[in-house]
Amino acid sequence: MVKLHQLQPSPGSRTRPTRKGQGIGSGLGKTAGRGMKGQKARSGGGVRPGFEGGQMPLQRRMPKRGFTNAPFKKRITGVNVEVLNRFEDGSTVTPALLKAARIIKKVGDGVKILGGGELKKALTVQAHAFSKAAQEKIVAAGGRAEVI
Repeated sequence: MVKLHQLQPSPGSRTRPTRKGQGIGSGLGKTAGRGMKGQKARSGGGVRPGFEGGQMPLQRRMPKRGFTNAPFKKRITGVNVEVLNRFEDGSTVTPALLKAARIIKKVGDGVKILGGGELKKALTVQAHAFSKAAQEKIVAAGGRAEVI
């Protein structure tokens, strides 16, 4: 059995930090691995990502085409039916209750109940959308599926 005083890190997992510019014995003295002069040798020097020395960057040379609907995308949070078994029999499950029970992180643009798993309790489930399978399982268990 390993005791607390016997614990130690794996060999090679803990290395001392490289101290640049701390004399020639460090292997990175004088210019500290920056070479001689030039833009990249200066403090705050260097170029932004994608910069090609003044040449028109690839990103700007390429033709821009098409359309993306990403900013308008609906972010629906999905919840499987089997997760609802943790609630009391006969209770009303709402998106706010799901968030309070930490089943979902955020409501987003709506909550959709999906048909994964089995439901063993009669619940009144209020959500923004239901899959066909989920609706059938909720009704079969003696509950109600209400669209809000």
